[in-house]
Amino acid sequence: MINTPDQRERLLAAFPFLADSDARLREAFFQRAVMARLPAGHIICHDGGECSQLALVLAGRARIYKLGENGREVTLYRIEPGESCVVTASCILSNRPFPAFAVCETDVEAAVVAKSDVETWLTASPSWRAFVFALVAERIGEVFSVLDAVLFQPLDQRLAAYLLGRCERASPPSRIVRITHQELASELGSSREVVTRALRDFEQAGALLTGRGQIDLVNPDVLKARVRRQS
Repeated sequence: MINTPDQRERLLAAFPFLADSDARLREAFFQRAVMARLPAGHIICHDGGECSQLALVLAGRARIYKLGENGREVTLYRIEPGESCVVTASCILSNRPFPAFAVCETDVEAAVVAKSDVETWLTASPSWRAFVFALVAERIGEVFSVLDAVLFQPLDQRLAAYLLGRCERASPPSRIVRITHQELASELGSSREVVTRALRDFEQAGALLTGRGQIDLVNPDVLKARVRRQS
């Protein structure tokens, strides 16, 4: 049960569909959902695990990724505050096991809804149904974009685009990307050795400088040119 005014206000602010829904769904949600806090590094769900709950994230960040038989990882998407997991929702709707891994990248705070309530509200509440279906529609495009990039785009292009994107999203703005070669490989669905070679090529071209656990984009224009040339 979520009964403190502060928690309720935060949920209404983070998930507008709750504020816009009828009073019956809001009260049922606050009565049935529970707050959960998970530490960074916690494995939320394993590949093949049962999906018995749907989490609506209030704070923190979780990562959804696929692990191949060769041991390589590829990030499918992340769940930020105000979002939920489309894979979990689809598994609940289809009664199928979770087909990936979910891990907390930071400490996570979320409102957790039981599978039975997810299913009941899909039938009973148009606003809840719209929220779940919009979640599926938004995320499916992201997943296909990841698959398209991994299958059809050269690694150096994807690496350049990823590094530029990290800098653009940084707050405050920074040209430093704090990430290891192995973490980059996991993001891009490649191996550490291949990523290291690509970074070395960029370094020789004067685009960046690599350090321990960080990459300094000294000349982002070189990376931008690489992305444009191969687009």
